[in-house]
Amino acid sequence: MRVVVGIVGVALILVMLSEFFVAFLLPRRVRRDPRIARGLSRLLWLPWRALSRRLPTATADTWLGFFGPFALLFQLIVWTLGLMVGYGLLEWGTVGGAFGGRLLSSSGVFLSAESPSGSTAAHLIGLLEAATGVGVVFIVIGYLPAVYSSFSQRETAVSQLATRAGSPPAAGVLLNQAIGRQQWEELKRELGAWEEWAAELMETHLSYPLLGFYRSQHVNQNWLAALTAMVDVAAFVKATAPQGKVVAADVTFAIGRHALADLALQFRLAPGAVQERLSRDDFDHLYTIVEAATDDSVDRECAHMRLRELRQEYEPNAEALGRFFALDLPRWLPADRRESVGKPGVGVGGYGRDLVGQPSGRKVRERDSLEDRP
Repeated sequence: MRVVVGIVGVALILVMLSEFFVAFLLPRRVRRDPRIARGLSRLLWLPWRALSRRLPTATADTWLGFFGPFALLFQLIVWTLGLMVGYGLLEWGTVGGAFGGRLLSSSGVFLSAESPSGSTAAHLIGLLEAATGVGVVFIVIGYLPAVYSSFSQRETAVSQLATRAGSPPAAGVLLNQAIGRQQWEELKRELGAWEEWAAELMETHLSYPLLGFYRSQHVNQNWLAALTAMVDVAAFVKATAPQGKVVAADVTFAIGRHALADLALQFRLAPGAVQERLSRDDFDHLYTIVEAATDDSVDRECAHMRLRELRQEYEPNAEALGRFFALDLPRWLPADRRESVGKPGVGVGGYGRDLVGQPSGRKVRERDSLEDRP
């Protein structure tokens, strides 16, 4: 019996260490993530998200914002308890005695790195457990700054976008700021910067999947809306500008589409049903901006058809991510599109909140009606 328990303890230790290694140390591909960590995240997230739908808007956003840090701490606690129980089983299977006493001894050794007295076998197991505990502590100490540094870099870029594309971001605002003023070089620089940001976001969120659950500091902003808005801009330029006129749009579109696809695959999300975010009237409004800024724009109907094809390459994955993370996708144009295009910053589009999350008056009723839908 003790032999079987000892084997179970060894198996539990190996599983926990393997999960810990993959989650914290291994830069993994999208299909190589820790199963226990993924299962725990889903097990916690689905009821957490369901509860948020019963809360007022501001409270729901705060509640959802707690999940990322809580899930990280919960996973650390599960792995730590799993290792302590595994070593307790191994020690009891090897040395014998009261199991409760062995488990308590194992916990003390893991947390304090003090080797217990007793037989040689117990001493060796204690040394191994103490080394494991110290290693886990040092790895976590190095892991947390990396996670929060990646979060900080992501949010800096998201906040910077608000000054150019509004909050929440709208592709039409950014297009008007650049193309409407014939500032093609500015648009190329903007797309180049967001190409780099999209690549960094994909790398960090594949390495640290829990970052996807970390919400932006401002209610009206989120990383998915920022990424989708920039892919919207790149897609519109690709569809309406002559081939090769804005090469940066091709590259930004490719990396943005790739990021959305890989992140959806990372969380095992099937492409979602696409909601219409760009009506024909809105397209015509944006096309007029391009048409007035250049003499060699693509034919209107060809551009519209091409844009629909391009949107099918990334919008289903963006929709799936938005529904899973309870994040809003951006509109192509602000709600008051005729007046607001070209006025980035506070109160543009979305659910009517400014940069610090305060309701913007007359849009509150629209926001509430949308969020009350199932």
